[in-house]
Amino acid sequence: MSDHLAVMLERAKDGVRSFGLARWIIVGFLLLIWFIAGIFTDNDLGTLLGDCLVRSGMNGLLVLALVLPIRAGSGLNFGIPLGIVCGLVGGIFSLELAAANPFGLSWLSGVESLSRGGSGFLIAHAVALPLSALLGLGFGWLLEKVRGQEMMVGIYVGFGAVAGMCVLWLKAPLTSPELIWPIGGDGVRNTIVLQDYYKWILDSWGEVSFGSFAPGALDPQGNAPAFTRSGGFYLPTGLMLFWLGACGLMAVFLKTRLGTALSAAGENPEYARSIGIPVARMRRWSIVISTMLAASGIIVYSQSYGFYQLYKAALWMAFPAVASILLGGASLRRAGVMHVIIGTLLFQSLLTTSLPTVNSLVQNSPYREGLANLPEIARLVIQNGVILYALSRASRGSR
Repeated sequence: MSDHLAVMLERAKDGVRSFGLARWIIVGFLLLIWFIAGIFTDNDLGTLLGDCLVRSGMNGLLVLALVLPIRAGSGLNFGIPLGIVCGLVGGIFSLELAAANPFGLSWLSGVESLSRGGSGFLIAHAVALPLSALLGLGFGWLLEKVRGQEMMVGIYVGFGAVAGMCVLWLKAPLTSPELIWPIGGDGVRNTIVLQDYYKWILDSWGEVSFGSFAPGALDPQGNAPAFTRSGGFYLPTGLMLFWLGACGLMAVFLKTRLGTALSAAGENPEYARSIGIPVARMRRWSIVISTMLAASGIIVYSQSYGFYQLYKAALWMAFPAVASILLGGASLRRAGVMHVIIGTLLFQSLLTTSLPTVNSLVQNSPYREGLANLPEIARLVIQNGVILYALSRASRGSR
């Protein structure tokens, strides 16, 4: 019995050590924030926990998009904004179908109902995924030509895709009054509201809430919330199942023959070539799948957020995703599904819990006028500090 207990204790110690000192520090910091929020502020701890789950679910697919390029040897895919803009194109296409004469084509009239609810969500994917696969092929080919500089070129491609789309959004041939600028009637607006389309289509599926009402339901005064959730714990069941289901499919894929070949191409390219694995092709396919996951990820993100944000909104979205997966324990050559789950939960929980707590402390302070910008400063320090730590950790691990 004592030997069995000793083995269990040794396994527990190994698990604690494998979790990593940095992640334990962040967990301790989160617990400290929760303690401060519960004692010194008016924030509801159940609401904060629910927000952490929502933010993790809506960002999870973007983090998952980084796994295959890392395992295939292409490094951190800073070019996921290329997939994000494809997802935005698919999303805007699905919303334009609600116009009486979509895209100025009379033969498409009468399809307004397709852009509502789950059908609109599926149409957005049906347009975004083939487009992202096509552009992902070109992106993967480019990265093979600049072998060794993938991350730097990926940043240029991501920024270039967002900048190029700024021009296309201004010239898009759309006719829906909900999409185009009200003055001039040309170009797409900065922010597109999904309230009447497929907002919270995943979040509200099988949702669980305590101390509040579910999304879309009426509050105690009989009013329907338009853009925000009410207080209390909220579990976005459909959103979490969608994210965890995608993670499960990724884990299964990595154990298939193709997934094993892809991992072998990243771990030891020379050996992979010697046994007949087309290493360059594996890297290109990893970029294609990563770009497709990013396209789907921004649609999932937007339905949970309640808006499509265009133009420069996607410019920096790769950096929090990269920080999340590195914070979860991944490196420049090693990444897994558990790194995605742990890193996303830690990073998003850190941002979600710390900012409302800082804001409440500022509001209750007698010096609140001089500290008005402290929450925004705290957000920048926390987010960029974690990103800096994660990237520096990756650089040390690559030596």
